[in-house]
Amino acid sequence: MASPKHNRQYDMIVFGATGYTGKLTAEHITTHFPTTLRWAIAGRSAPKLQAVLDRCRALNPDREPPSIEICSLSNLELSTLASKTFILITTVGPYAQHGEPAFRACAASGTQYLDVTGEVPWVASMIPLYLPLAQSTSALLLPQTGLESAPSDLLVYALSRALPPGTRLGPTTTTISISGRPSGGTLASALGLLESYPLSHLRASYAPFALSPVAHPRPGPPRPGVWTALTGLVRLPARLGGLGTTSIANRTDGAEVERTWGLFESVPALQDRRYGASFSFVQYMRVSTKLAGFAMHVGVLLLGLVMATPVLRRLVLRWVTPPGEGAGEEAAGRDVVEYRGLGEGEGGEGGKKVFGRVRYEGGNYKLTAILVAEAAATILEEDLDLPGGIYTPACLGQPYIDRLEKAGVVFETEMVDA
Repeated sequence: MASPKHNRQYDMIVFGATGYTGKLTAEHITTHFPTTLRWAIAGRSAPKLQAVLDRCRALNPDREPPSIEICSLSNLELSTLASKTFILITTVGPYAQHGEPAFRACAASGTQYLDVTGEVPWVASMIPLYLPLAQSTSALLLPQTGLESAPSDLLVYALSRALPPGTRLGPTTTTISISGRPSGGTLASALGLLESYPLSHLRASYAPFALSPVAHPRPGPPRPGVWTALTGLVRLPARLGGLGTTSIANRTDGAEVERTWGLFESVPALQDRRYGASFSFVQYMRVSTKLAGFAMHVGVLLLGLVMATPVLRRLVLRWVTPPGEGAGEEAAGRDVVEYRGLGEGEGGEGGKKVFGRVRYEGGNYKLTAILVAEAAATILEEDLDLPGGIYTPACLGQPYIDRLEKAGVVFETEMVDA
């Protein structure tokens, strides 16, 4: 995978390789990427990094293991690390507390950057701070390229591309079904957001199209009815599962998808992918019974209460899985995540609808590892023709989806009547 795109020491570095997601990312690279790849694993602990290297060697003894780079979260050390590599993948979170130095280092050094955060308020704060710098150095920065929020972003992109020529994507409804439990890092990130940002910043960040570089003429899907607002329950088309409830990831994924809409509108190299003027996004959690849906809705409300209450936040953080830990390999291997989407067409053959599905069996965090690693491979090997800036997974286009399909992620789309 050696590339003529750069003359740096490494093609890519995985920073945070001793953490739960970082280890899985290193393992995917070891077992799926060509032996010509020049790469390294990085973190603070040499013994822990050596253990990851030994694991990589055991998984694929026929290739050279990655190099080891010792690096802390200091600005100086991360600047040095970023300057050594063409691409930096960072799995070090919570990003609101620990993410900015790597983001800044990559923007300053023209290094391509990928992370797996779902912390929209952090992303919202990074964009105005470092977009001009990334544009000046030609760095491509892609936050939220893991389970949050690449599958939703790519599903909506696939729906758009499946429409007849001349037809753009209008209002889009998606559902998600996911098994497995969150890792310690995910829980710490969610509960720590209000330790880093005031409530006003969170509200502004999660507002419809808040991360879009251009204003939307009609931001946001229709407001839910009273029944849905009280219970979370909503009747859906059979293709989407029939019954949905409040999705905790609705505005996390929505922020990314809506930024894609704005990037497709405003970046000349992406304007042939534009969605429609009436485009909107909403996501529900797919459930089998009303009781389960109502319980999930209440759970989301309680999580919001915990996040907004300092005493409760600190109490819950004492009981969650520590950051860096997650489900065991055997248990995670049974996890299944499936996204479904139904989009309406506008213009051209308006009135058409397109249905799509993204599905992966084998572990939610393994999927995150695949998503971020294959995004890095896409940047390394494909001619993306993108100027420097802060982008979304869908901006990597069909070559990225093609790589994910080869790695076991299923994408399906079809035109439907309803």
